[in-house]
Amino acid sequence: MSRMLERRGLSALTDALYRRPALWLFLLLAPPLLWFGLVYLGSLFALLAQSFFTFDDFTMNVSPVLTLDNYRALLDPANHDVILRTVAMAAAVTLAAAVLAFPLAYYMARYARGWRKGFFYVAVMLPMWASYIVKAYSWTVILAKGGLVYWFYRSFGLSGVVDWLLSLPGIGGDSLSTSTLGRFTVFTYIWLPFMILPIQAALERVPGNLIQAAADLGATPFMAFRTVILPLAFPGVVAGSIFTFSLTLGDYIIPQLFGPSGLFIGTMVYTMQGSIGNMPMAGAFTLVPVLIIAVYLSIAKRLGAFDAL
Repeated sequence: MSRMLERRGLSALTDALYRRPALWLFLLLAPPLLWFGLVYLGSLFALLAQSFFTFDDFTMNVSPVLTLDNYRALLDPANHDVILRTVAMAAAVTLAAAVLAFPLAYYMARYARGWRKGFFYVAVMLPMWASYIVKAYSWTVILAKGGLVYWFYRSFGLSGVVDWLLSLPGIGGDSLSTSTLGRFTVFTYIWLPFMILPIQAALERVPGNLIQAAADLGATPFMAFRTVILPLAFPGVVAGSIFTFSLTLGDYIIPQLFGPSGLFIGTMVYTMQGSIGNMPMAGAFTLVPVLIIAVYLSIAKRLGAFDAL
Protein backbone atom coordinates (compact mmCIF):
# COMPACT_ATOMS: atom_id res chain seq x y z
CA MET A 1 0.00 0.00 0.00
CA SER A 2 2.81 2.38 0.88
CA ARG A 3 4.59 1.64 -2.39
CA MET A 4 1.42 2.40 -4.31
CA LEU A 5 1.06 5.71 -2.51
CA GLU A 6 4.68 6.55 -3.26
CA ARG A 7 4.19 5.77 -6.95
CA ARG A 8 1.06 7.91 -7.08
CA GLY A 9 2.83 10.76 -5.33
CA LEU A 10 5.80 10.50 -7.69
CA SER A 11 3.50 10.36 -10.69
CA ALA A 12 1.61 13.44 -9.48
CA LEU A 13 4.89 15.29 -8.94
CA THR A 14 6.21 14.46 -12.42
CA ASP A 15 2.88 15.47 -13.96
CA ALA A 16 2.97 18.78 -12.10
CA LEU A 17 6.53 19.47 -13.23
CA TYR A 18 5.66 18.51 -16.80
CA ARG A 19 2.77 20.99 -16.84
CA ARG A 20 4.96 23.72 -15.31
CA PRO A 21 8.28 23.76 -17.23
CA ALA A 22 9.24 27.06 -15.61
CA LEU A 23 9.08 25.42 -12.17
CA TRP A 24 11.17 22.49 -13.38
CA LEU A 25 13.75 24.87 -14.84
CA PHE A 26 13.84 26.82 -11.57
CA LEU A 27 14.46 23.66 -9.54
CA LEU A 28 17.28 22.65 -11.86
CA LEU A 29 19.00 26.03 -11.84
CA ALA A 30 18.41 27.01 -8.21
CA PRO A 31 21.32 25.03 -6.62
CA PRO A 32 24.09 26.19 -9.01
CA LEU A 33 22.77 29.76 -9.09
CA LEU A 34 22.56 29.81 -5.31
CA TRP A 35 26.13 28.56 -5.05
CA PHE A 36 27.31 31.08 -7.66
CA GLY A 37 25.49 33.94 -5.96
CA LEU A 38 26.63 33.21 -2.43
CA VAL A 39 30.19 32.01 -2.95
CA TYR A 40 31.39 33.95 -6.00
CA LEU A 41 29.29 37.08 -6.21
CA GLY A 42 28.94 37.30 -2.43
CA SER A 43 32.69 37.29 -1.86
CA LEU A 44 33.22 39.72 -4.74
CA PHE A 45 30.64 42.20 -3.44
CA ALA A 46 32.06 41.86 0.06
CA LEU A 47 35.49 42.81 -1.25
CA LEU A 48 34.09 45.70 -3.30
CA ALA A 49 32.14 46.94 -0.27
CA GLN A 50 35.37 47.06 1.73
CA SER A 51 36.90 49.28 -0.95
CA PHE A 52 35.00 52.17 0.68
CA PHE A 53 36.54 51.49 4.11
CA THR A 54 39.51 53.33 5.59
CA PHE A 55 42.94 51.77 6.03
CA ASP A 56 45.26 53.19 8.68
CA ASP A 57 48.83 53.07 7.40
CA PHE A 58 50.21 53.45 10.94
CA THR A 59 48.23 50.78 12.79
CA MET A 60 47.64 48.63 9.65
CA ASN A 61 43.99 48.29 10.62
CA VAL A 62 40.82 48.61 8.54
CA SER A 63 38.01 50.72 9.96
CA PRO A 64 34.44 50.91 8.58
CA VAL A 65 34.70 54.65 7.94
CA LEU A 66 33.43 55.29 4.44
CA THR A 67 35.76 57.15 2.07
CA LEU A 68 36.57 57.54 -1.61
CA ASP A 69 40.30 57.92 -1.02
CA ASN A 70 41.02 54.40 -2.30
CA TYR A 71 39.52 55.22 -5.68
CA ARG A 72 41.30 58.56 -5.79
CA ALA A 73 44.54 56.65 -5.17
CA LEU A 74 43.95 54.70 -8.38
CA LEU A 75 44.72 57.91 -10.27
CA ASP A 76 48.16 58.19 -8.67
CA PRO A 77 50.96 57.82 -11.26
CA ALA A 78 52.21 54.54 -9.75
CA ASN A 79 48.78 52.90 -9.68
CA HIS A 80 47.88 54.33 -13.06
CA ASP A 81 51.05 52.75 -14.46
CA VAL A 82 50.01 49.35 -13.04
CA ILE A 83 46.65 49.54 -14.83
CA LEU A 84 48.15 50.63 -18.15
CA ARG A 85 50.86 47.94 -17.96
CA THR A 86 48.27 45.23 -17.36
CA VAL A 87 45.88 46.35 -20.09
CA ALA A 88 48.72 46.73 -22.61
CA MET A 89 49.96 43.19 -21.90
CA ALA A 90 46.44 41.76 -22.12
CA ALA A 91 45.88 43.47 -25.48
CA ALA A 92 49.26 42.32 -26.85
CA VAL A 93 48.69 38.72 -25.76
CA THR A 94 45.21 38.73 -27.28
CA LEU A 95 46.47 40.04 -30.62
CA ALA A 96 49.38 37.57 -30.75
CA ALA A 97 47.14 34.65 -29.82
CA ALA A 98 44.68 35.56 -32.59
CA VAL A 99 47.45 35.75 -35.21
CA LEU A 100 48.92 32.40 -34.12
CA ALA A 101 45.59 30.65 -33.65
CA PHE A 102 43.87 31.54 -36.93
CA PRO A 103 46.04 29.47 -39.35
CA LEU A 104 45.90 26.40 -37.11
CA ALA A 105 42.16 26.77 -36.54
CA TYR A 106 41.60 27.21 -40.29
CA TYR A 107 43.52 24.02 -41.07
CA MET A 108 41.57 22.11 -38.41
CA ALA A 109 38.24 23.34 -39.77
CA ARG A 110 38.89 23.08 -43.51
CA TYR A 111 41.54 20.46 -44.21
CA ALA A 112 42.01 18.12 -41.24
CA ARG A 113 39.94 14.95 -41.53
CA GLY A 114 39.72 11.71 -39.64
CA TRP A 115 42.56 10.94 -37.26
CA ARG A 116 44.35 14.17 -38.20
CA LYS A 117 41.49 16.25 -36.87
CA GLY A 118 41.44 14.21 -33.67
CA PHE A 119 45.21 14.61 -33.37
CA PHE A 120 44.98 18.39 -33.61
CA TYR A 121 42.13 18.51 -31.08
CA VAL A 122 44.20 16.50 -28.62
CA ALA A 123 47.33 18.56 -29.35
CA VAL A 124 45.45 21.81 -28.68
CA MET A 125 43.68 20.57 -25.56
CA LEU A 126 46.55 18.56 -24.08
CA PRO A 127 48.26 21.61 -22.49
CA MET A 128 44.93 22.48 -20.87
CA TRP A 129 44.97 19.15 -19.03
CA ALA A 130 48.23 20.00 -17.28
CA SER A 131 48.32 22.09 -14.14
CA TYR A 132 48.64 25.83 -14.66
CA ILE A 133 51.35 25.99 -11.99
CA VAL A 134 53.31 23.17 -13.62
CA LYS A 135 53.21 24.88 -17.01
CA ALA A 136 54.25 28.23 -15.55
CA TYR A 137 57.16 26.83 -13.58
CA SER A 138 58.31 24.69 -16.53
CA TRP A 139 58.77 27.90 -18.50
CA THR A 140 61.16 29.21 -15.83
CA VAL A 141 63.46 26.33 -16.81
CA ILE A 142 62.86 26.73 -20.55
CA LEU A 143 63.65 30.48 -20.53
CA ALA A 144 66.50 30.33 -18.03
CA LYS A 145 70.05 30.93 -19.17
CA GLY A 146 71.33 27.62 -20.46
CA GLY A 147 67.78 26.42 -21.02
CA LEU A 148 66.12 25.06 -24.13
CA VAL A 149 65.40 28.42 -25.76
CA TYR A 150 68.99 29.61 -25.30
CA TRP A 151 70.31 26.36 -26.74
CA PHE A 152 67.95 26.65 -29.72
CA TYR A 153 68.82 30.17 -30.82
CA ARG A 154 72.54 29.63 -30.26
CA SER A 155 72.45 26.44 -32.37
CA PHE A 156 70.86 28.36 -35.24
CA GLY A 157 73.09 31.41 -34.90
CA LEU A 158 70.35 33.71 -33.65
CA SER A 159 72.22 35.02 -30.61
CA GLY A 160 72.57 38.48 -32.13
CA VAL A 161 68.84 38.76 -32.85
CA VAL A 162 67.80 37.71 -29.35
CA ASP A 163 70.41 39.97 -27.72
CA TRP A 164 69.12 42.86 -29.82
CA LEU A 165 65.53 42.14 -28.73
CA LEU A 166 66.60 42.03 -25.09
CA SER A 167 68.31 45.38 -25.47
CA LEU A 168 65.14 47.13 -26.63
CA PRO A 169 63.51 49.33 -23.98
CA GLY A 170 60.10 48.19 -22.85
CA ILE A 171 60.36 44.57 -23.98
CA GLY A 172 63.94 43.60 -23.09
CA GLY A 173 65.78 42.70 -19.93
CA ASP A 174 68.83 40.93 -18.57
CA SER A 175 67.57 37.57 -19.83
CA LEU A 176 64.50 36.05 -21.42
CA SER A 177 63.04 35.01 -18.07
CA THR A 178 63.39 38.54 -16.67
CA SER A 179 62.20 40.38 -19.78
CA THR A 180 58.80 41.61 -20.85
CA LEU A 181 59.27 39.49 -23.97
CA GLY A 182 59.58 36.36 -21.85
CA ARG A 183 56.49 37.26 -19.83
CA PHE A 184 54.57 37.91 -23.06
CA THR A 185 55.71 34.54 -24.46
CA VAL A 186 54.50 32.61 -21.42
CA PHE A 187 51.15 34.41 -21.38
CA THR A 188 50.62 33.67 -25.07
CA TYR A 189 51.50 29.99 -24.66
CA ILE A 190 49.23 29.52 -21.63
CA TRP A 191 46.13 31.11 -23.16
CA LEU A 192 46.58 30.15 -26.85
CA PRO A 193 44.23 27.09 -26.71
CA PHE A 194 41.44 29.36 -25.47
CA MET A 195 41.76 31.30 -28.74
CA ILE A 196 42.14 28.34 -31.10
CA LEU A 197 38.96 26.49 -30.16
CA PRO A 198 36.44 29.40 -30.57
CA ILE A 199 37.99 30.37 -33.92
CA GLN A 200 37.88 26.76 -35.08
CA ALA A 201 34.22 26.49 -34.05
CA ALA A 202 33.39 29.71 -35.93
CA LEU A 203 35.21 28.52 -39.05
CA GLU A 204 33.28 25.24 -38.96
CA ARG A 205 30.10 27.27 -39.42
CA VAL A 206 31.32 29.05 -42.56
CA PRO A 207 29.60 27.33 -45.53
CA GLY A 208 32.08 25.97 -48.04
CA ASN A 209 29.84 26.96 -50.95
CA LEU A 210 30.38 30.65 -50.10
CA ILE A 211 34.11 30.26 -50.63
CA GLN A 212 33.47 28.38 -53.87
CA ALA A 213 31.05 31.09 -55.02
CA ALA A 214 33.68 33.76 -54.32
CA ALA A 215 36.18 31.84 -56.41
CA ASP A 216 33.64 31.45 -59.24
CA LEU A 217 33.09 35.21 -59.21
CA GLY A 218 36.80 35.80 -59.74
CA ALA A 219 37.94 36.49 -56.19
CA THR A 220 41.54 35.65 -55.41
CA PRO A 221 42.23 33.49 -52.31
CA PHE A 222 43.23 36.61 -50.39
CA MET A 223 40.07 38.47 -51.44
CA ALA A 224 37.92 35.48 -50.47
CA PHE A 225 39.64 35.37 -47.10
CA ARG A 226 39.23 39.11 -46.51
CA THR A 227 35.63 39.44 -47.69
CA VAL A 228 34.10 36.06 -46.81
CA ILE A 229 36.06 34.00 -44.32
CA LEU A 230 37.38 36.68 -41.96
CA PRO A 231 34.06 38.57 -41.47
CA LEU A 232 32.19 35.32 -40.75
CA ALA A 233 34.92 33.99 -38.45
CA PHE A 234 35.53 37.29 -36.66
CA PRO A 235 32.95 36.56 -33.92
CA GLY A 236 35.06 33.52 -33.06
CA VAL A 237 38.14 35.73 -32.77
CA VAL A 238 36.26 38.07 -30.45
CA ALA A 239 34.98 35.10 -28.44
CA GLY A 240 38.52 33.81 -27.99
CA SER A 241 39.72 37.27 -27.06
CA ILE A 242 37.28 37.29 -24.13
CA PHE A 243 39.27 34.44 -22.58
CA THR A 244 42.78 35.62 -23.44
CA PHE A 245 42.15 39.24 -22.47
CA SER A 246 40.31 38.59 -19.21
CA LEU A 247 42.63 35.80 -18.07
CA THR A 248 45.72 37.92 -18.71
CA LEU A 249 44.09 40.90 -17.03
CA GLY A 250 43.56 39.07 -13.75
CA ASP A 251 46.62 36.81 -13.63
CA TYR A 252 48.98 37.31 -10.70
CA ILE A 253 51.30 34.28 -10.91
CA ILE A 254 53.07 34.76 -14.25
CA PRO A 255 53.93 38.44 -13.54
CA GLN A 256 55.66 37.26 -10.35
CA LEU A 257 57.66 34.53 -12.10
CA PHE A 258 58.66 36.30 -15.32
CA GLY A 259 59.58 39.73 -16.51
CA PRO A 260 61.05 42.83 -14.95
CA SER A 261 59.88 44.43 -11.75
CA GLY A 262 56.51 46.09 -11.98
CA LEU A 263 53.18 45.04 -10.56
CA PHE A 264 50.11 43.96 -12.51
CA ILE A 265 46.53 44.40 -11.33
CA GLY A 266 46.40 40.80 -10.10
CA THR A 267 49.69 41.04 -8.23
CA MET A 268 48.62 44.40 -6.79
CA VAL A 269 45.43 42.87 -5.38
CA TYR A 270 47.42 39.90 -4.05
CA THR A 271 50.02 42.16 -2.43
CA MET A 272 47.50 44.53 -0.89
CA GLN A 273 45.30 41.74 0.41
CA GLY A 274 47.81 39.06 1.35
CA SER A 275 51.01 40.86 2.29
CA ILE A 276 49.92 44.29 3.53
CA GLY A 277 46.37 43.60 4.62
CA ASN A 278 45.06 46.69 2.87
CA MET A 279 41.70 45.21 1.92
CA PRO A 280 40.13 48.57 0.92
CA MET A 281 42.84 49.23 -1.67
CA ALA A 282 42.65 45.63 -2.89
CA GLY A 283 38.91 46.08 -3.37
CA ALA A 284 39.42 49.31 -5.31
CA PHE A 285 41.88 47.59 -7.65
CA THR A 286 39.44 44.68 -8.05
CA LEU A 287 36.84 47.04 -9.48
CA VAL A 288 39.16 48.04 -12.34
CA PRO A 289 39.19 44.68 -14.21
CA VAL A 290 35.50 44.20 -13.42
CA LEU A 291 34.64 47.45 -15.21
CA ILE A 292 37.06 46.76 -18.08
CA ILE A 293 35.64 43.28 -18.66
CA ALA A 294 32.06 44.58 -18.43
CA VAL A 295 32.76 47.09 -21.20
CA TYR A 296 34.66 44.46 -23.19
CA LEU A 297 31.80 41.95 -22.92
CA SER A 298 29.26 44.53 -24.05
CA ILE A 299 31.37 45.23 -27.14
CA ALA A 300 31.91 41.50 -27.75
CA LYS A 301 28.17 40.89 -27.55
CA ARG A 302 27.55 43.53 -30.22
CA LEU A 303 30.10 41.78 -32.43
CA GLY A 304 28.32 38.44 -32.08
CA ALA A 305 30.99 36.76 -29.97
CA PHE A 306 28.53 34.85 -27.77
CA ASP A 307 27.08 33.13 -30.84
CA ALA A 308 30.53 31.69 -31.58
CA LEU A 309 31.04 30.16 -28.13
